[in-house]
Amino acid sequence: MCATWIETQNLASGMALLLALRESPANGSALSESSRPKTNNTRTLDVAPNMGEMVKPAELIEVKGASRLTLADRRLFNVLLRHAFGPDLASEGRRFEIAVADLRETHESNDRLVQSIEALMTTVVTIQRPDGATDRVQLLGWNNLSDPKRKRGNLKYSIPPELALLLKDSTVFAKLELEVLRAFTSKYALALYEAVARRVRLKHVFTERFALDDFRELLGVEPGKLTTYGNLNQYAVKPALLEVNALSDFTVTVVPEKTGRRVTSVLIGWGAKDIEGRKAAYAELQRPRVGRKARITGTVEGMLPPEVIE
Repeated sequence: MCATWIETQNLASGMALLLALRESPANGSALSESSRPKTNNTRTLDVAPNMGEMVKPAELIEVKGASRLTLADRRLFNVLLRHAFGPDLASEGRRFEIAVADLRETHESNDRLVQSIEALMTTVVTIQRPDGATDRVQLLGWNNLSDPKRKRGNLKYSIPPELALLLKDSTVFAKLELEVLRAFTSKYALALYEAVARRVRLKHVFTERFALDDFRELLGVEPGKLTTYGNLNQYAVKPALLEVNALSDFTVTVVPEKTGRRVTSVLIGWGAKDIEGRKAAYAELQRPRVGRKARITGTVEGMLPPEVIE
């Protein structure tokens, strides 16, 4: 099949979805009122996550300066954040303790765990406040991973006090499904999922336009890499869309917009899946990761039943 034809069809499908989202409330698949963000000033740190999900403050989703963090680094940060989440997270000087075994979902060896912790400690990000002001902070503070006298099998750590202070008054957040977070194989998919998850519950808002540089930052593309939109689309956008659309409970499109002959911005669209779509996503999450790319791209029909193999 002609690659140009496929590109044209994908763009047309994306535009069609964006138009449909503007004209109708997801045809009955919109989220219930109880699932939408409240209009009061409930603090993010006071929100109780449901079983199988984590609550992540919006201030930690679209930060600038985190492009060098790997998928493993981002997963580790989410685990540490989830474990510390609650009113105590905003307490300056508060230390948290977690079993190292609970970090195995992000790292298979202590060496890689050390690398990720150091990456989080040395990464300085820029966080935007609701009023537009910005702060530069580290993502992870003190920890005792290298202490030979630490309690065996446990890790103590702290959230930097400046970051804790920023999160104290947070009122905007995303609810993230833990099973979906674990299933991603691309850091670009993880970043796109988190960015849309903080928006998908907004009333009457189904699209947002991003300047291309801001979109690259949102995805976590390192400076100097994937510099043309063609490469960005092939190696970051397409893989992210495949995973997010196959595994999450919402659908996402990314439509490039040109100024002259150059892509200068993108229009991101989203919408909640209907019940059948959510069932399909859940079913895919239960299947082995091996063969997933082929299944979600439609290049194979799935595994043969045992009786056929035999």
